This record gives sequence, C-alpha cells and structure tokens, in this order.
Amino acid sequence: MISPRNFNEELDDSKNAENEKYAYSFDYDVMHPYMIRSFEPFFNRGSLLELGSYKGDFTTRLLPYFEDITCVEASDVVMVQAQAKLGAKVTFINSLFEQATLPKRYSNIVLTHVLEHLDDPVLVLKRINGEWLADGGRLFLVCPNANAPSRQIAVKMGLISHNAAVTPAEAEHGHRCTYSLDTLQRDAVAAGLKVVYRSGIFFKALANFQWDRLLQTDIISKEYLEGCYQLGQQYPDLCSSIFLMCERGDVK
Repeated sequence: MISPRNFNEELDDSKNAENEKYAYSFDYDVMHPYMIRSFEPFFNRGSLLELGSYKGDFTTRLLPYFEDITCVEASDVVMVQAQAKLGAKVTFINSLFEQATLPKRYSNIVLTHVLEHLDDPVLVLKRINGEWLADGGRLFLVCPNANAPSRQIAVKMGLISHNAAVTPAEAEHGHRCTYSLDTLQRDAVAAGLKVVYRSGIFFKALANFQWDRLLQTDIISKEYLEGCYQLGQQYPDLCSSIFLMCERGDVK
C-alpha cells in the first residue's frame, strides 16, 4: 500500500541542507520574471487558474495581468501564507488537483514546476483539457529540464546516475519524475492537449545553490542574465526549465 502524501512536509525547507531546498532565490529573482516574460505574449484576456500556488510569490507576478485569479493548492500551510500575502485579490481552494471541483472553465491555466510532483500527471492534464480549460484557453506548462547542462554536469561528476534521475533530495520534496521536452510533450499529447508552442527558459550550467551564491555578488550582471535568457531561446533543450503552451484538444 502506498502511504498518503504529506504535502506540508514536502514543501518544508526548514529541515533541509542549503543545497536541498524546495525553492531558491534563483527561482524567485531570475526564473519567475523570465517565465512571465515567456508567457506574456500568449496571455488571453479573462480568468486565470494557477495550479500549485505555493506561498503566492509567482501569483503576485500574475496580478498585473488578471483581475480574476483562482489558485488550487494541496498544502494548507503554504496556502495560508499565500492568503495572508494576497488577501481578497485571489480565490484560494485547498485541494488535490485529482479531487478539486472548480466552478468554471478558465481562459488561462498556469502549471509551473508542479507536474513533476504528481503521481498521475496525465490524469491531471486530462482534467485541464476536458474540464477546466475554456474554448480558446491556453495552458502554460513549465517543468525543470532533465537535460539542463547543470544536470548533465552532475551526471559527469557522478552525483546523479542519468539526466532524468530523481535525486533523494528531489524525492523528499515530492518529485516523481524529471521531464525533458520529448517526455513533457508526450504526456501533454496523451492527455489530448494541443501543443502550440514549445521553448525553454534560461540557459543554465550551474546548480541552483551555486546561482544563489553568485547572485549575492557583483559577478552576475543584468546583461549576463539577459544573455542566458536569449541563449535559452536558441537552445531550449539546454535550459533550466522547459515550456509548452497548449490549447484544448480532443477529449480522450
């Protein structure tokens, strides 16, 4: 029998070493702005559903674009923190995605660094396609990239066995798999979604904890960050994260 998951524990950074955190300054200060920049040209007017809001930091970046935002979050602990930060601007629902009952369909759905945590990702993608995505709506799907140079270097160093390995630290934080562009598109298509656009976000040759240290120095300039973002557009398979923009397809 599979033990029930404790999502509060999976998202808890307090008991973990510096290089085993759930979220890093690199995520908040570098990846979040570049994700928004990647999404913005494709945003629809209207409502937005964010699946997995964590503490609401990325949600805060979505506020300038949408007046109608709903967030579904499995952890009641981090949801309370997000509610305290965002107040009545956002509607929060504490539920598993597999069990959530939502009141309507949405013009935009955001799923960032969440799919790799799910026990049955295709099931949730099917719910997005069949139940939650409005006609003409768009899904913004982002996952960490198995083929990021930082992971490939870790393989060559003997730190992990292969690019798509789930490390013990990742497993502790609830990761179930590590996607690459081909496997991410495979699951989206299996769920019936139509993949309209695929890309990568931010060329990345260093681990997150290394980036966090560098960002505290003057070694990394805004121009360098911009260069990494632009290079990622040229080489999506070598990015920190991979990005699919999907629309509703045939319900399977």
